[in-house]
Amino acid sequence: MTDWITSIEGTAAGHQLAMILALTSALAHAMFGALQKGRHDPWMTRGAIDICYGIMALPVALFVFPLPTPRLWLILLGVFVIHAAYKWLMAMAYTRGAYTVVYPVVRGTAPVVTVLAAGAVFHEHFTPFQWAGTALVSFAILGLAAVNLRAETVARSALITALILAALTGVLTSLYTIYDAYGIRFAENAFTFLAWFFVIDGLGLFPWVALARWKRMENRPDPAPLMLRGLAGGLLGFISFGAVMLATRLDKVGEAAVLRETSTVFAAAIGWLFLREHVGPTRAILMALIAAGAVLVEFGG
Repeated sequence: MTDWITSIEGTAAGHQLAMILALTSALAHAMFGALQKGRHDPWMTRGAIDICYGIMALPVALFVFPLPTPRLWLILLGVFVIHAAYKWLMAMAYTRGAYTVVYPVVRGTAPVVTVLAAGAVFHEHFTPFQWAGTALVSFAILGLAAVNLRAETVARSALITALILAALTGVLTSLYTIYDAYGIRFAENAFTFLAWFFVIDGLGLFPWVALARWKRMENRPDPAPLMLRGLAGGLLGFISFGAVMLATRLDKVGEAAVLRETSTVFAAAIGWLFLREHVGPTRAILMALIAAGAVLVEFGG
């Protein structure tokens, strides 16, 4: 598998697979985000998800793929720091604002920043059509947040804080996308990087944060349903993060990042189907614009 992945990097086959991986990641990430914003405390849910995918990845990292080189260990340390900051800000935003507002702001902030950074770091070039598609995706995603914002009933101060946290989380999303792409491209074996990413990211911080939070609660939630949610989230996390990282190794980082933001369309559908959130004509039009922007990015190169 590793040799095959390496053999199609930068080829037409690699481009097609990267597109499929990015869209698969988008669907998984929308489901992943919905799990974190469900009825459980987002800090607890994140801890349950992390410990599940960390434990599942550990034997694979130890016994299936080669161990990281000393330089790759240093890169993985940076991965841990960036992702810890991202998850911390995301959980803070989710505790202050609705999922349907926070999630689109995070995802809408990221594409333009990521494409600019990919150009600077990896010397990627976007055509005017692709830039138009990127702008359309970001505009429509932020439009979804604006539409959803009208239904918010929380205090204005809490809402402003949630929006600021969501925007900062979007910037960190761009940062981890670029840094992860650098790491997986540096690694001789892409799956070594992925396996150790899930171990370090999963076991390093949030399970301990969640445990400390659980111990402080007066009415402690039953851990069994929470861990079931964590197991589901862990499996989705493998797809969500693993697929997009492989896509950034195979093809342009910017294209993979923008295509992944179609997760907002999937998130709106999940909110409508499972969280009983209303989807009217305005949201439908905005979701169509996101899809149109993704098409421009994919086929405008």
